[in-house]
Amino acid sequence: MSKTETGTPPGGTEDQDADLGAAGSQLSTAPREETAGPPSMGVVGWVRWFWRQLTSMRVALLLLLLLSLGAIPGSLIPQTGIDATKVDDFRRTHRTLAPVYDELGLFHVYSSVWFSAIYILLFVSLIGCIVPRTWQFVGQLRGRPPAAPRRLTRLPAYTTWRTEAEPERVREAALALLRKRRFRAHAAGDAVAAEKGYLRELGNLAFHVALIVLLVAFASGQLYKSDGTKLMVEGDGFSNALPMYDDFKSGSLFSTDDLVPFSFDLKDFKGTYELTGPNRGTPRTYQARITYSKGADGTERSTTVKVNEPLKIDDAKVYLVSHGYAPVITVRDGKGKVVYQDAVPLLPLDGNVTSNGVVKVMDGYRDAKGVKEQLGFQVFFVPTFDASSGTMLSRFPALLNPLLAVNAYHGDLGVDAGIPQSVYQLDTSHMKMFKDAQGKQLKKLLKPGDTMNLPNGAGSITFEKDVKEWAGFEIVQEPGSGWALGGALAAILGLAGSLFIQRRRVWVRAVRGADGVTVVEMAGLGRSESAKVPEELGDLAAALYDRAPGAPGPDDSSASNEASPDSHAVPAEGAEK
Repeated sequence: MSKTETGTPPGGTEDQDADLGAAGSQLSTAPREETAGPPSMGVVGWVRWFWRQLTSMRVALLLLLLLSLGAIPGSLIPQTGIDATKVDDFRRTHRTLAPVYDELGLFHVYSSVWFSAIYILLFVSLIGCIVPRTWQFVGQLRGRPPAAPRRLTRLPAYTTWRTEAEPERVREAALALLRKRRFRAHAAGDAVAAEKGYLRELGNLAFHVALIVLLVAFASGQLYKSDGTKLMVEGDGFSNALPMYDDFKSGSLFSTDDLVPFSFDLKDFKGTYELTGPNRGTPRTYQARITYSKGADGTERSTTVKVNEPLKIDDAKVYLVSHGYAPVITVRDGKGKVVYQDAVPLLPLDGNVTSNGVVKVMDGYRDAKGVKEQLGFQVFFVPTFDASSGTMLSRFPALLNPLLAVNAYHGDLGVDAGIPQSVYQLDTSHMKMFKDAQGKQLKKLLKPGDTMNLPNGAGSITFEKDVKEWAGFEIVQEPGSGWALGGALAAILGLAGSLFIQRRRVWVRAVRGADGVTVVEMAGLGRSESAKVPEELGDLAAALYDRAPGAPGPDDSSASNEASPDSHAVPAEGAEK
């Protein structure tokens, strides 16, 4: 026979049922739920009913589910706050679906009315759940475990035995044992009451508080965040000011005064690639060597920024996100005067960094007759050219055999019209192609150091031997990221505590029987169905039995004076052993 007996009898007196109900209800730290339903007390009654529904746990879970579902279109559908260009492309390609998305606010999910409503209701619901539970939990921590029910045999885990030890001695031994096992215990009348597992409710509260922290961190991150990009050629510098960005977007409450003051210079970019095998050309390392300083008078420091290893300066993070080549190109007019000389960043088209771009000479150029004009060049660059392939595509991403293809135009670039233009695109609607002596389009393949002369002494363009590299950086400020991480960790720990810690109570009663022998009863009750309660009660009973050994039963005068709680366990009626 086991040391504990479990089960619930089908019958019992009203007192026994009341004792068991009182013991079970005292284990809960949640606020008592009132009967939900439409009130009949006018506006005030309806408000109270709505508040009870909103602050219930099932509504909080429903709102949390709706928030998760609402974030799905924000991840799958282009968002105006992240990439307006993709949103415009989506509208052009989905002319029927786009108006529906506009009406539902799916192009700006996180700032839409419906998403904000779910967010705010969830916030209020969590606070309404947590505050009363917290006060009730604090009250339980300050109180004592309740006294033992009159009928311990009605509890799920129960055992008993007889001993010749004095009842006071048994209760003292039980009190010491329970406290040693980290129970909160005290003597109450003829019994000892003990409780353990308070961290379960603490974990539950911590989980819900962590959700509030996550919501606040998410909101602050969206309202005060900033995200900008900057393309830098080796040797360029950057200062964290709004005019220095190529592209910049921020939250609605962000101010330029919130930008972290720092600056950095790109000294060198280095990329290494697999040389052989099936992964030939796969990047092994991308790293940018920079020098940076914090504030206007900060000390200059050197560091290396790698992919997924950003530079952190206060709330700002500098990520390395892209890379390409910038060949140095020189343009001269008909008299040999240099009118343009710079490293031209080109945009990669494939994994082997086949790239294209444009060169725009807007001022200072005069043709052979002295007439002012603007020049435009379309350039196509391959870092590793393979003549045997028959295509103008790079065979490897490193600079092994660079080649530059050039198409030349002259006329009006359109930049004086006041209409913004991309630095990577050439508007040839008001320009003419340079043509060779046969009247064909002038184009040429240039190796480093080669020059293409423009017809009729109009000048030249030279591909210098120096080819620089550029790196694209993303500078992000998210002031709530630290709080979000802390909230996520706290939520995980709190959820683990609420799932794995068992709240249970143990009572030990020792009274002298009619024959003068002490009867010891032990019973346990768990908040949830857990096998830990009878197992733990069995261990406690065995330990207490060593201090208060058994005595012979009234019909066992010839038996040994040592009787274990196993042989004298009294199960509740109908209980399974």
